[in-house]
Amino acid sequence: MASNALSLFPSIFRHEPTLSSPSLFTRSNKLPLLASTRRLAVSTGHTPVFTTSTPTSAFSDNTNNKNKEDEKANEKKNGALVEDGDQVMSLNQFFEQAKDLLRSNDQDSSGTGSGPPRWFSPLDCGTPTNHDSPLLLFLPGIDGTGVGLVRHHKELGKHFQVSCLHIPPKDRTPFTDLVKLVERTIRSEHHASPDRPIYLVGESIGACLALSVAALNPDIDLVLILANPATSFSRSPLQAVLPLLQFMPDTPYLSLPHVLSTITGAMMASLEKGVGGLPLPQTIEKLSRDIVAPSISNLSVLADILPRETLLWKLQMMSAASLYTNSRLHAVKAHTVMLSSGRDPWLPSQGEGQRLKGLLATCQFRTFEECGHFLFLEDAFDLLTVIKNVGVYRRSKERDFVTDYIPPSPSEVKGIMDKNRWLNILMSPVMLSTLADGKIVRGFAGIPTEGPVLLMGAVPVSGRNFFKLLSTKSHALLYPGGVREALHRKGEAYKLFWPERSEFVRMAARFGAKIVPFGAVGEDDIGDLFLDYEDQMKIPFLRKSIEDLTAEATNVRSTNDGEIGNQALHLPGIAPKFPGRFYYKFGKPIETAGRKQELRDRETAHELYLEVKSEVEKSLAYLLKKRESDPYRNLGARLQYQAINGFTSEVPSFDLD
Repeated sequence: MASNALSLFPSIFRHEPTLSSPSLFTRSNKLPLLASTRRLAVSTGHTPVFTTSTPTSAFSDNTNNKNKEDEKANEKKNGALVEDGDQVMSLNQFFEQAKDLLRSNDQDSSGTGSGPPRWFSPLDCGTPTNHDSPLLLFLPGIDGTGVGLVRHHKELGKHFQVSCLHIPPKDRTPFTDLVKLVERTIRSEHHASPDRPIYLVGESIGACLALSVAALNPDIDLVLILANPATSFSRSPLQAVLPLLQFMPDTPYLSLPHVLSTITGAMMASLEKGVGGLPLPQTIEKLSRDIVAPSISNLSVLADILPRETLLWKLQMMSAASLYTNSRLHAVKAHTVMLSSGRDPWLPSQGEGQRLKGLLATCQFRTFEECGHFLFLEDAFDLLTVIKNVGVYRRSKERDFVTDYIPPSPSEVKGIMDKNRWLNILMSPVMLSTLADGKIVRGFAGIPTEGPVLLMGAVPVSGRNFFKLLSTKSHALLYPGGVREALHRKGEAYKLFWPERSEFVRMAARFGAKIVPFGAVGEDDIGDLFLDYEDQMKIPFLRKSIEDLTAEATNVRSTNDGEIGNQALHLPGIAPKFPGRFYYKFGKPIETAGRKQELRDRETAHELYLEVKSEVEKSLAYLLKKRESDPYRNLGARLQYQAINGFTSEVPSFDLD
């Protein structure tokens, strides 16, 4: 089998023979000489072989530079977009990589698109950041190519071991046999790494495949991420296509009806709204140039991917998959993330997503209004961002909120800033920090850049997570008062509720962390508290709601007595006011490095604890006093200033001492 595989795939692919060891996914430290940036590591067996590559000293600098130049040339050729230094694959590259796979199939004597279903690992994915990164299996939709995640390979590869299923166009493996294929794969991987989750990402038919495998294997730790599942095929307009395909000529332009107008929802949305404010004629011209024309050039590839007989087979399989999967939904125990497109012309995806959410044991539902059927190819969709937002990334049985945390990318940060731009303009927050010499300055210059740093303010954290944060030299934000302090009662504005014990001081000293006290004021400028905890506990149905919500939450203050131990969760009743302004002040960093032995003494640690608390109170008092002299505390004054100086200008505040 291995010798045949080497002849099947040209030099732009690297084959790795299936290993006899239980572990299915191995790494290679060799850097192959590849002819293109569209690189895929392929195995022809029914079990995936994960391969990654890293540069080694076996290649000279000239070779590496030449490869980099070739990659840049290919990026430009393929219309790749570069954002924040990360390559974003275009729709054209989906067809290019699909063409490569089909060309590889041509090497088989039995003809184009032959051979059994097989797994491949895209070299675009590179090497995961962590050695214990979880496995992600991509199960393709109606196209069967397995390259539907091409836009996401690079980012996913940093956090997952990625392997994709390729189903050749001429393959006629029944849906139930595909279920067995994936089932064998996850069982083998689970046997090798029983404590590590396995992610199944599927679209359309692939989503049915993932659900079916999960139903048959409730004892395996699976996370399902499903886009527009074909479980709704009985209500799909594609049903009408089935009888027509039997008489349809096998031509490129009829192989898949309306494919150009439905490949992405962006095209349809742009036609309605215009591109960059252009009128409809110019919009159509731009779309024709940027989307339609390249798609037409790829019609021959599309015809090879889905010739008439293959399309007929896939639609029949979709019907069978829908029936098979729907009858087993009750057995699915895996955590599921359901992703539905608002502009899917082939399946009623939004309604189906809502239906499945109600049927599955654990299901999160997200909808993308402007996207079409092929959600993973949409420019507006980022899979890793969704995974981070729904909080399902983990590398073991339980999610570790410290080590499993994936920081936002520059583009995500920009997106958040853009989304909250008007809120930032309205509130115009004042940020102050304190230098080592005690001088107060605007901005964050006074906050140490190297960790560990402990920011002491007014998100509760468990001792275990606190330890992990400091041990990884993180910047940790600690609210000693927790929920009790955040959800204060009437008359308690800016009052601190700190525990009597000073455990965090000795923990900080253990790692030599810098403690930065800080205060924030302004909540009383945006609303008046009219219904607090005491009021709500007097109302029976609200009291019941508070008790249920508190019982569901983890109380990290359960060992504390008195007020600090009362971590009742509730939603205060707040009457909005004409918006004022928020003020933040970070105090002078307090060093604990070199004081580990000294601060083991409880009295000495408690003295430092009281010092930190006092500094927080001083920061609050400073801000409460200084804001009275801020000429732009009122929203009207700030808007007037910004109207004159521009809305991107920084609004002044009070003079600093």
